[in-house]
Amino acid sequence: MQREEPSLFDTEADRYDLWFESHQGKAIFKIEQACLQALLRSCKGRWLEVGVGSGRFAAALGIGDGLDPSSAMVALAARRGIGVVRGIGEALPYRDGTFDGVLIVTTLCFVADAKRTLSECRRVLRPNGTLVVGIVPAESAWARLYAAKGREGHPIYSRARFYTCQQAVRICAGAGFVLEKAISCLQTSPGEEPMPSLEEGINESAGFVAMRFCKA
Repeated sequence: MQREEPSLFDTEADRYDLWFESHQGKAIFKIEQACLQALLRSCKGRWLEVGVGSGRFAAALGIGDGLDPSSAMVALAARRGIGVVRGIGEALPYRDGTFDGVLIVTTLCFVADAKRTLSECRRVLRPNGTLVVGIVPAESAWARLYAAKGREGHPIYSRARFYTCQQAVRICAGAGFVLEKAISCLQTSPGEEPMPSLEEGINESAGFVAMRFCKA
């Protein structure tokens, strides 16, 4: 997500979405979905995905609402049945206490102001609401690959700022959240066949880590 250039993902929306149809994309999506689902099993009620993109995660996880700054992504998500609106994470267009849960998957690295976005997530959550954040840890081989592509001028990764899990936890804590549980996956390196194993806790070298928070 980018406040300065919301059209960034407009130009890449179709190519981004088609990646999920590739052999690697299908395998990685299935693993990340399982990782997130393991944290969402006990979570019920109305959920919002901030940075919903083309709506694949929201649709697969049963999340009904989504928000994204890209009009092209909004259109793709709407076709997948998501009640999606165009907007940015730093100014969520919802009333206080609207949702039981908020999901943010590989979006934190693109928002202009991570703390403000998370504070907005807290505002729209009901008492005892849940936040689930999925990131590509900065110290993982996957983040290093994406960062290298960014330095080479990749239109999406050149705008990404990758966080370590501990940095993400601190930002969430600063916005009023407490970590409850974490699950790591994608322990294989880029180029290797992804293995569908999940690991309890935070593994900074894993390619994907999902963390569940509650309101402090």
